[in-house]
Amino acid sequence: MAPGCEAVIMSRTLIALLREGLPAEAVLTDPDVTSAYSHDMASFCEAGTPAVVVLPRTVEQVQHVMRTATELRVPVVPQGARTGLSGAANAGEGWVVLSLVKMDRILEISPVDRIAVVEPGVVNAVLSRAVGEHGLYYPPDPSSWEMCTIGGNIGTASGGLCCVKYGVTAEYVLGLDVVLADGRLMSTGRRTAKGVAGYDLTRLFVGSEGSLGIVVRAVLALRPKPPQQLVLAAEFASTKAACDAVCKIMEGGHVPSLLELMDRTTVKAVNALAHMGLPETTEALLLAAFDTPDPVSDLAAVGALCEAAGATQVVPAEDAAESELLLQARRLSLTALEAVKGTTMIDDVCVPRSKLAEMLDGVERVAEKYGLTIGVCAHAGDGNTHPTVCFDAADPDEARRARDSFDEIMALGLELGGTITGEHGVGVLKKEWLAREIGPVGVEMQRAVKAAFDPHSLLNPGKLF
Repeated sequence: MAPGCEAVIMSRTLIALLREGLPAEAVLTDPDVTSAYSHDMASFCEAGTPAVVVLPRTVEQVQHVMRTATELRVPVVPQGARTGLSGAANAGEGWVVLSLVKMDRILEISPVDRIAVVEPGVVNAVLSRAVGEHGLYYPPDPSSWEMCTIGGNIGTASGGLCCVKYGVTAEYVLGLDVVLADGRLMSTGRRTAKGVAGYDLTRLFVGSEGSLGIVVRAVLALRPKPPQQLVLAAEFASTKAACDAVCKIMEGGHVPSLLELMDRTTVKAVNALAHMGLPETTEALLLAAFDTPDPVSDLAAVGALCEAAGATQVVPAEDAAESELLLQARRLSLTALEAVKGTTMIDDVCVPRSKLAEMLDGVERVAEKYGLTIGVCAHAGDGNTHPTVCFDAADPDEARRARDSFDEIMALGLELGGTITGEHGVGVLKKEWLAREIGPVGVEMQRAVKAAFDPHSLLNPGKLF
């Protein structure tokens, strides 16, 4: 048999079998189309050409895909909107891409039980608006919330701007329906307010990056919709002073709905992109928000703490429109930094709040060492920093320095008692660093868990470890 013939025959068999249980429009084989599904938004992550992309609409169709993949021993990568930043959704050569974006129904919203039941392809912002009509609130809000899907949020254990008060995705996933590697359907968790029956397999799937099973339905916890939040902006002459303010706010027992930091580089990038008139004289801009019954009073108290920490200017928003304008500046941070050089590597190191200033100072030293532009925006209230390395991907030396600086920032985070990822996940980008963080015994146990759910290693192999 000529070289490559076996792979061609296998691909044809795979596609033929998939079509037996899927509608014609759900099986994509045109290379010009399938290539768009080969990777997410991460830099420096290898991706192969998928053999086929499937877009099921039902649980039964997902089961058919997995039974077929198991029969032929073909790897499968589950995907949502591919807005991830770690390479977790990247395909390998000849894999099946299982895109869940067509499973996009909100199945139930219960104001009494305060839950929503959704399919994995529901977009975060769509769900948020739908539950808002019932006086409810789904707090996890990644910066890509207008595009990212609930399934993707679950797979990567996403965070967002409101984590400082409301927590991350894992805290809102009560139960899951999951298609396993061999096509069996398993339900985990509950829809009740309490429940401790058996191992917490629901939490195990959250953040597993599609390596243990395919989430096809999720029961999500909701909260009562809070009052409209008001935002305060505080300008500082140093990042240390801004980080001191963060510590004073948290030490003082305040519970902001948002506490975000943008460094000088990020502020300038946002101004260049959107002409928002942010104060470019600042070394750090801190945004604090409250959604309490009396946000004006809370902002005043936090404003006083900022001034005591050395803020040169404190400006509370007068209304929701001004507040949204300030938040828009923060949401534009990553897009603005990408425009600086055309390509970015977005780090995701989380450190204890008490070490935040040391982290930012260290990033500045790394930028100087490698001669690069590195902007930092951060969920300062929970210590989750996003040092963003800006570089020209067409310049091999600059690309090398970018990768080296990225690794040095992760090492710094671990030295400060932090973690290599607060919300983006491990994927391909941080595999080596996960091993360093959890150690050889930790890796051994995680591989054992993987083998129990996926003995043939067909679900997103090569990710995490």
